[in-house]
Amino acid sequence: MPSTPNQTHGPKILQVIPDLETGGAEQTTLDVAKAIVDGGGVALVVSQGGRMVAELEKAGARHIYLPVKSKNPLTIWQNADRLARVIQDNNVQLVHARSRAPAWSALWAARHTNIPFVTTYHGFYNQKTRLKAFYNSVMARGDKVIANSHYTANLIAERHPDSKSRIVTVHRGSDLTALDRASVSGERLETLRTNWGLPNDRPLIINLARLTSWKGQMVIIEAMGLLKQEGTTTPIAVLAGDAQGREGYLASLKTQIDELNVSDQVRLVGHCSDVPAALALGALSVVASTAPEAFGRAAVEAQAASVPVIVSNLGAVPETVLAPPVVSESERTGWHVPAGDAAALAIAIRHVLDLGNEERDALVDRARAHVQKNFSVKAMTRKTLDIYETLLPGQEFV
Repeated sequence: MPSTPNQTHGPKILQVIPDLETGGAEQTTLDVAKAIVDGGGVALVVSQGGRMVAELEKAGARHIYLPVKSKNPLTIWQNADRLARVIQDNNVQLVHARSRAPAWSALWAARHTNIPFVTTYHGFYNQKTRLKAFYNSVMARGDKVIANSHYTANLIAERHPDSKSRIVTVHRGSDLTALDRASVSGERLETLRTNWGLPNDRPLIINLARLTSWKGQMVIIEAMGLLKQEGTTTPIAVLAGDAQGREGYLASLKTQIDELNVSDQVRLVGHCSDVPAALALGALSVVASTAPEAFGRAAVEAQAASVPVIVSNLGAVPETVLAPPVVSESERTGWHVPAGDAAALAIAIRHVLDLGNEERDALVDRARAHVQKNFSVKAMTRKTLDIYETLLPGQEFV
């Protein structure tokens, strides 16, 4: 067993996640660990390792390897004993689980050692059978159950009514600094424009999403076809995303582009490795999902990058973009359109592209302030540490 971390006056928090390879839950684990350390506490993370471990340890947190990615019932049971030993050996005061299999182990370990247990719902879980519902239920058994959006919170309450009083919404936080247009060099912009074969004199509509049917690329292509029929042919929709093996879907997008004769209005450019530069090139961003999303990072990033954004009025995404009738016109930060409605999307695109400079500038300023206040890493980690403090009377982070 690894040695005990250096003693501090702050709380000792253990997070448990299957691995630290890549992903939103994994990045959130790292962000919270950094905040714990910066707040004078001790941050420990149990996982099966991954490329993010080095960054975790560089931040002053400690990683402990255990086979917590396994869904084997015997391994889950054995991990409960292993986690209990980690808790006891390191004087851990609270355990926070971020996925179902390790959450079962963490729940039993927390109950055995009599310390608080916290969970985070990072997304939706399939629940078609009673057995799967029971397996999922561990994520609603925390002393506090963190939902990454109000939409997710309502889903948890619907599935697990007894957890309603323990649910707390903490929106996912993003690193907004890198998305500021001022931090994107002209060289990066020109490199991306050249790689994607884009002209300098046409407005770009940016869609950043993996190529899968529910992300709504077909809706965007249809909207571009409708715009062309009306004589609007200048804008180019840039669909930036990896097909991840979905060659059939990629082929269907190409067929749709050909059938609507919009090859000059739509570009399939593949994976985007420089999101800030892609957004900085855009006149607007579109999130066209046709199925609910648990949060909606793309919409937050667009607003942080000072790009007007249009989103489907579905799932959690509308929580991140303010629009009438939920707020007044003077508080608008983007536009909501019905999911799957290409005609409504085309109308919204035309409206955004026709905005005057003064109106556009006021909009993006509001949007940037909105996400900085509500969806930054700092806001997310502060709310998370506050939850820890409510469960640890007399303990606090600096």
